[in-house]
Amino acid sequence: MTEADDRRQIRDCIESWAIWRDSGDWENFKTCWHDGAVMNATWFQGSSEQFIANARKSFEKGGATFSVHFLGGTSIELRGARAVAQTKMMISSRDEVDGVACDVVCTGRFYDFFEKRGERWAIVERQPIYEKDRLDALDPAQFPAFDQAILQSFPVGYRHLAYIQTKRGLPVKRDMPGLRGPEVEALYARGRDWLA
Repeated sequence: MTEADDRRQIRDCIESWAIWRDSGDWENFKTCWHDGAVMNATWFQGSSEQFIANARKSFEKGGATFSVHFLGGTSIELRGARAVAQTKMMISSRDEVDGVACDVVCTGRFYDFFEKRGERWAIVERQPIYEKDRLDALDPAQFPAFDQAILQSFPVGYRHLAYIQTKRGLPVKRDMPGLRGPEVEALYARGRDWLA
């Protein structure tokens, strides 16, 4: 397998992750992860198996609350059987906030630790980097009255996303990596260690 083949396989995994997760194709979605892989998100930190189970439960529940993912460009650093991939992404979530239907759009990057086991590249850990977000009411004539204490307690990169997740009763992590700061610098250092 050439380096170009490796890069294609990694990129295909990243792109398939978004399609399979958002469409509920759970059997294929499982193939994006190696055994023992870890997923980190605002609302979840743990094994890929538990993440898949939670995502599946939410998907099958249906209703007006859901999220989808859009991807942009990908940068891949390869070192032997390991890689770090960064992919521009957008998470679009629909939910009700205090009775008002809203969309939250969060822009950032997926920071993925990849490994080649046998002939297969797959994710060992995914850590999103949350750069900025916004909230829009579906009906511009309505807008939720935010609890500013809750809203301001979260980092600017995912403040509105965290707000709707908190209102939904999810335990939201408050120190996820953003565009700048010690959390993202620590993530970059882990990436360098992974490749070394």
